[in-house]
Amino acid sequence: MNSRERVNAALAHREGDRIPLDLGGCGQTGMHATTVYALRQALKLDPPGTPVKVIEPYQMLGEIAPDLQDRLGVDVVGLGTLQTLFGFENEGWKPWTFWDGTPLLVPAKFNTEPDENGDLLMYVDGDRSAPPSAKMPRGGFYFDSLIRQEPIDEARLNPEDNASDYGPISERNLAHLRAASERLYRESDRALMMVIDGAGFGDVALVPGPWVKHPKGIRDVAEWYISCVTRPEYVLGVFERQCEVVLANLPRIYEAVGDRVTVAWISGTDFGSQNGCLISPRAFRTLFKPFYTRINGWIHTHTPWKTFIHTCGSIQPLIPDIIEAGFDILNPVQTSAANMDPADLKARFGDQVTFWGGGVDTQRTLPFGTPGEVREEVRRRLEILGKGGGFVFSTIHNVQARVPVENLLAMYDAVREYGGYSLQ
Repeated sequence: MNSRERVNAALAHREGDRIPLDLGGCGQTGMHATTVYALRQALKLDPPGTPVKVIEPYQMLGEIAPDLQDRLGVDVVGLGTLQTLFGFENEGWKPWTFWDGTPLLVPAKFNTEPDENGDLLMYVDGDRSAPPSAKMPRGGFYFDSLIRQEPIDEARLNPEDNASDYGPISERNLAHLRAASERLYRESDRALMMVIDGAGFGDVALVPGPWVKHPKGIRDVAEWYISCVTRPEYVLGVFERQCEVVLANLPRIYEAVGDRVTVAWISGTDFGSQNGCLISPRAFRTLFKPFYTRINGWIHTHTPWKTFIHTCGSIQPLIPDIIEAGFDILNPVQTSAANMDPADLKARFGDQVTFWGGGVDTQRTLPFGTPGEVREEVRRRLEILGKGGGFVFSTIHNVQARVPVENLLAMYDAVREYGGYSLQ
């Protein structure tokens, strides 16, 4: 099989020639730029000192270039609009050295400056005349959104204040999606995963509006969570307007990319913590499920795309509703969280949803285990989650900084060794 066929088989809950592998298909299956550099050096893909592009500056994710995809056997490639979470585009690359000495390339408008504590401040669209929207703590590895909450006047709260962050997709972005999808489809046989902007209802990475110079409405993360209980009509008003925008954009996006796309990434809203759900099933059904159902319904009626939801944590009680809402794919399958045992998840839901992730624990095993422990955990996960299809191997969320390169090599070696269905 080629990569596209392999992924399609897994999504159809059939066993192909081997279990598909994703690295970098979206912003939750990537790798920190410093780790990409270390891996490329270990594989001798570059001379020492060759910089790595930072393609997602919010999380400082590095480019998984075609040569690295080929070397590791990656089956998926990502596709998205031009803008980053800070509003500027990935263009005009310039050198930038990470604090640990890793040579990187960043977009031209990646304009940072230190504050009095040595933390790095980031600005919307690179414009330092506006307040900073994010901060990388001194010695940190990625950016945190800054809360720019104006005083809340209950009498004047208007859902448009939050919903105005989202709007019609531009002709420039449509042209980009068309050209990029044609090129990626033509130049490789990898499955295309496309990010659908605007459908991350209540995603607390987006609530502060890191790409908005002067955000209005409810922008404090704690206040947003509180509002789901105390201001449900406001939250529903925001979601309704977001949903209308997405449903208006989808036909135009489909006209641009057609059937070249395999997977549509819909949502990155986290509904779980380490020990339990952040929201009750009842609240999920009231606030979120109706909008996901509408978006997934349009996609499944008009396209062959499979839809993808990312939600971290202990979410087992929500999985039946996630499936009923029309999602085909669940990520990151955080097996280290409570009630997320991979064998139980596979037995209960494995014929209804594709598990995309869960391949190895990125909280403990991958960063702190031995290469032997990494290999054994990967072997067990492939055996449990891969049977009968319905599984794409990826780490549980992004590979972080400072992961020993020996463990990365052990992980990908184990995927090659144990990822064939005939070995299970």
